[in-house]
Amino acid sequence: MKAYLDIVKKILNEGIEKTDRTGTGTISIPGIIFEHDMTKGFPLLTTKKMPFKIIATELEFFIKGFTDKKWLIDRDCHIWDEWANPEKAPYGHDEVNKKRMLEERDLGPVYGFQWRHFGAPYYNYDNDYSGQGFDQLQYVVDNLKNKPDDRRMVVSAWNPAVASKMALPPCHYAFQITVTDNKVNLLWNQRSVDTMLGLPFNIASYAILLHLLAKESGLGEGRLVGFLGDTHIYKNHLERAKEQLSRDSNKYALSKLETIKFTSIFDWQAEDTKVVGYESFDRIKFDIAV
Repeated sequence: MKAYLDIVKKILNEGIEKTDRTGTGTISIPGIIFEHDMTKGFPLLTTKKMPFKIIATELEFFIKGFTDKKWLIDRDCHIWDEWANPEKAPYGHDEVNKKRMLEERDLGPVYGFQWRHFGAPYYNYDNDYSGQGFDQLQYVVDNLKNKPDDRRMVVSAWNPAVASKMALPPCHYAFQITVTDNKVNLLWNQRSVDTMLGLPFNIASYAILLHLLAKESGLGEGRLVGFLGDTHIYKNHLERAKEQLSRDSNKYALSKLETIKFTSIFDWQAEDTKVVGYESFDRIKFDIAV
């Protein structure tokens, strides 16, 4: 996907060195826009092999409003393994704190909790939050069906009042839905962008969400746009970034999404959606910076 590789190239050519929270160091650019037309296919990168099942599983976790890390682990999704509610397992790089973070299953009121229960008091991963807080995702679905021209279909994961309880304050902190020409568009905002490891996941995840909202509303699939803030490449990713950039983005055509037995986005499970015709170059391993 050329739009993604253009971002990588821009950072390598124009990025400025910065220190960061993890201590790894980055090459960074302030402010980039990612754009993709969903009618051209599903934007799952072909210049490295991407784990579609893991991406879809994390999205299901968000849609359901869950905060229990074990739910993900039980489904072989390990994106959040190193993170935990900092009030229960304080963040730290030392081995003691790393072990506590791995063992603590509560992630705190992260993305999905804010999507589905914004403003509700948070206690623990196993509390019943049914009917508590404001269900932003339900609000978007209702308006998408009844008032598709509405310009207030916004979901925010950014809630500074409870940031101290979150395993990680949201990197992709808000998204907006609009409808043009009977097609659903999704525009997301991201404050911090791990270009080599995180951004390909973000692109694919929001593309699946757009696909599901289109099915929910009976509309077509339109534009996917990301407004990217601190867009960076970690220094320990630089050589492999160059390797990925050397690969031909036109060698493999984009895949397509196929969702069967769809009844509602709220009943959707990751295994209901398949990626069809996906071919790619081999995987490139990028170490996560915690």
